[in-house]
Amino acid sequence: MERSIIEHEITYQTSRSGGSGGQHVNKVETKVSIRFDVDASVGLSDREKNLIRKRLKNRINKDGTLVIDEQQSRSQQRNKKTVTDRFFALLEKATRKTKRSKGAPKLRANPRKRLESKRRHSEKKALRKKIRRQDL
Repeated sequence: MERSIIEHEITYQTSRSGGSGGQHVNKVETKVSIRFDVDASVGLSDREKNLIRKRLKNRINKDGTLVIDEQQSRSQQRNKKTVTDRFFALLEKATRKTKRSKGAPKLRANPRKRLESKRRHSEKKALRKKIRRQDL
């Protein structure tokens, strides 16, 4: 993943933030949206594109564009930095290789001895139960 190439492929779009806030919110475009076309990207390998399409399918629209919004701050610059950081963190997480599980380790102790101990423990617990007439 070439971050410098991807930075040039990102399209930023600003709009007015929703919610309360009075006059400032109503006249200033502080909400920042990132639009990134995954399929047209030169900065991603085919393997990375497939991983992103698969792992971020809920965030990619029908056109194949990944869209992320940010409107927390009242500053457009802060929102732009935050959404850019979130975008690259999302790409890093989506393209990261998953670790294969090793499975349970083999038993070093004698398995028969362990099973015998479990059976004795079970019998001890069974003897503590109340005796019902049906069991007689």
